[in-house]
Amino acid sequence: MIKAAVLGSPITHSLSPLLHKRAYELLNIEASYEALDVSPEGAEVFFRKALEGDWTGFSLTMPLKETVVNLGSKFGFEIDPVAQLMKSGNTMHRQGETFHISSTDRTGFLRLFEGVDCAKTLIIGGGGTARAALSALDGHAEKIDFLLRSPSRQETLLQIARQSTVGFFPMDHSLIGYDLVVSTVPAGVTDAMSESLSSAVPTLCEVLYNPFPTKLLEKAKSFGSVTIDGIDLLVEQALDQIAIFSALEFEYSMMRDELQKVARAHLN
Repeated sequence: MIKAAVLGSPITHSLSPLLHKRAYELLNIEASYEALDVSPEGAEVFFRKALEGDWTGFSLTMPLKETVVNLGSKFGFEIDPVAQLMKSGNTMHRQGETFHISSTDRTGFLRLFEGVDCAKTLIIGGGGTARAALSALDGHAEKIDFLLRSPSRQETLLQIARQSTVGFFPMDHSLIGYDLVVSTVPAGVTDAMSESLSSAVPTLCEVLYNPFPTKLLEKAKSFGSVTIDGIDLLVEQALDQIAIFSALEFEYSMMRDELQKVARAHLN
């Protein structure tokens, strides 16, 4: 039996339980999957108990993606080299007496960006999801610029970028002139950017689905931009988590269609 949960704070908005439960129904697997409010301050106590329990794994959302990697040495977690480089992971699954940490955000981004012109890319934000996007785009994009609220993020981002050239700008920098814009910041942060957006960006990727759609996504669509939204990323990263937690092979295309349908019906 699968026993899993999505962890974060706040967590009540999460659609992960809806998607995972539907997936395990389709796979005919007995499973429980819930949403648990766990803050960075409460993470140590939670994981200490989790190591003694029968958990299969966890999905991680803000603000825990960096926290779990920072706790890795203390708890003896096994950390995927890419997640270690990014200092961020969104997936934990049981391996013997410990948990393995990886990033299905990164593998989800790899599929979502396949065939997308990303020669000149702008990423808004520098947290765990932004790092996963950078890792997926590194070497595919010639130039990747960042809009950051905190300069402290720069060092980690520079370490991740092994092939692409990286630049940093303030949050009021224009979105125009980029082939791909990826927004990874919390709700409301890009609202002012939507007001100042005066023409289409070729492709906009917005990772949020609460609210859905964001003002920036709506504005970009009104100009005719190609859009990748928060449901697209949610479903794509969940496919890999479901494969990891279930240890089964399944056809991603059919599962993707079903999970997209379930998620969008819930939001509508």
